[in-house]
Amino acid sequence: MAYTHSITVSLEWEEAVARTKEALGRQGFGVLTEIDMRANLAAEISPESANRIGDYLILGAFNPHLANRGLLTEPKIGALLPYNVVVRRAVDATETTIETIDAQVLARVSGNPAIREVASDADTRLKAALDHLRDA
Repeated sequence: MAYTHSITVSLEWEEAVARTKEALGRQGFGVLTEIDMRANLAAEISPESANRIGDYLILGAFNPHLANRGLLTEPKIGALLPYNVVVRRAVDATETTIETIDAQVLARVSGNPAIREVASDADTRLKAALDHLRDA
């Protein structure tokens, strides 16, 4: 079962991260959290382990209007927020991969038909952010 939308771009790491945040902003998402997996793995396991993973950033994308609609429909949906967006690049790679959660997963997990509309809106916006990155 697919649970993400993914693109690979020929951008350097810093530019890919900056453009991803900008593309999310164009779709009404702010970034609430930023988890640097490489730094965390280096600190908690070993630098060697972190180097095997490479650059790996998890962005917690948050759109307050979508969150409001979702929480009013189903308060438990907050356990699945914010929407995760991954920016990753293997060591010595020449391309960067950007992945977003397939927001329809929320609708499937929830089982609440009313969440489908919110998930559809979120999914459209997340895909549009990826399209913007692809076209840039």
